[in-house]
Amino acid sequence: MEAEITIEYDDANTAEAIADAVFPDNYGTPTGLSAETRAEKTKVVTKIECSESFPTFVATVDDLLFSVATAEKTLRETLKLCRRKRRAVQRLAECTRKNHCNQSF
Repeated sequence: MEAEITIEYDDANTAEAIADAVFPDNYGTPTGLSAETRAEKTKVVTKIECSESFPTFVATVDDLLFSVATAEKTLRETLKLCRRKRRAVQRLAECTRKNHCNQSF
């Protein structure tokens, strides 16, 4: 059994981050099962080959989709934190420039 799963993102950086997060799953697969994930521009492409049972194949696809969903959520939350930190740094810089450093953040 084989499957090629393609997920498209808005930009290449997101696709690369998701592929990198899922990439460790490519290693240590049991005999008769292989999974290869790569970024192709704005897409993450995973090819799964399984000569074992159908339940093993389905479980592998399920594991992949769960890993992708987890990576997407982690990336989203990390970007939110980065934006918050950037805003706080900007407010601090503005405060310092205006010499109003007694302001609370």
